Amino acid sequence: MIAVLRLGHRPFRDSRVSTHCALIARAFGADKLIYSGEHDQKLEDSINKVTDNWGGPFKIEHTKSALKTIKDFKKKNFKICHLTVYGLPIQNEIGKIRKYKNILIIIGGSKVPGEIYQLADFNIGVTQQPHSEMGSLCIFLDRYFEGKELNNKFNGWKMKVIPNENKKIIEKKK
Repeated sequence: MIAVLRLGHRPFRDSRVSTHCALIARAFGADKLIYSGEHDQKLEDSINKVTDNWGGPFKIEHTKSALKTIKDFKKKNFKICHLTVYGLPIQNEIGKIRKYKNILIIIGGSKVPGEIYQLADFNIGVTQQPHSEMGSLCIFLDRYFEGKELNNKFNGWKMKVIPNENKKIIEKKK
């Protein structure tokens, strides 16, 4: 299971970023997104609607304590992978990480508590330049799954894109 923990969600400021993190997590093969910070029913409803229409499985949930969530995942023998500009280069570390099937990926947050760096089994940098958690998550998942996630099929879809060179085609189940 691949879970993503989005740190410090603030609805008034982060709704688009958190939504895009959840969409990327879903599309690129994660099983769920957990977010800390303020509870946001609108965010949850939006992602649940996408999953309902475009298929799943995918879950979104809120946690009151990111640190407790990380510790709970550690107790379940998940590897904790914190994506941070300050981490070791992904290209040098992804082979080690790929050996594990149960991973909690930590992204985002205006100020990441130092304890998260200590709890992480891997602190990974996608680059050592400022960038977004959305970009980091996308690159990480693509490298982890070696591009195979691009061919994922989603169960229970009501709508799906039919690739076409010249126009938009969406198949809808009746």
